[in-house]
Amino acid sequence: MTEKEPLLSKKNLKLVKDPLNENNPITVQVLGICSALAVTVKMKPALVMAISVIVVLAVSNVVYSLLRKHVPPRIRIIVQLTIIATMVILVDEILKAFAYEVSKQLSVFVGLIITNCILMGRLEAFATANKPWPSFLDALGNGAGYGLILIIVSFFRELLGSGTVMGYPILEKIGLYNIGYVDNGFVTLPPMALIIVGIIIWVQRSRVRKLIETH
Repeated sequence: MTEKEPLLSKKNLKLVKDPLNENNPITVQVLGICSALAVTVKMKPALVMAISVIVVLAVSNVVYSLLRKHVPPRIRIIVQLTIIATMVILVDEILKAFAYEVSKQLSVFVGLIITNCILMGRLEAFATANKPWPSFLDALGNGAGYGLILIIVSFFRELLGSGTVMGYPILEKIGLYNIGYVDNGFVTLPPMALIIVGIIIWVQRSRVRKLIETH
């Protein structure tokens, strides 16, 4: 009999750690960019979106992993979409019930989680061929990697564009307004989100040289 692999073996931990850096869904795989533009003006909706994606992806990956051997290949995409759509509807209803103001800020973008390529990509590329526990860890890593970028982008956009972090007036408290600083409205516009993501990609590739494309 083969020895059972530990739940948090190096192989399993790699599933969580890689998407946080060397295989990040946004900065390396270039997926989910629309969310980085749409929901990162403030940190609170960005954080809620990140948590929503992690929950939807984790549950969807595990459910599809459990069903994978019973799903005919010709309808697997339909089944994957059905699972994701069901989870998105549940998360959307929970947000409306318990965090209505944030739900209004996120508007249609919670529903658009269904079309997020990260979710379909992980179900098709990983959960289809792996057991529930690795599928859960893969979802956790990719969801956290996605959320990390959203939180970084929203931190700078809210701080420089509104002078606040999670609604708390940081720049006012440290006295920058007293020396002439004015909130930068450009930072709150969608192009700035792309610029910040570009800066993150540049920093990441300067630290992880193997990500640099060579011709």
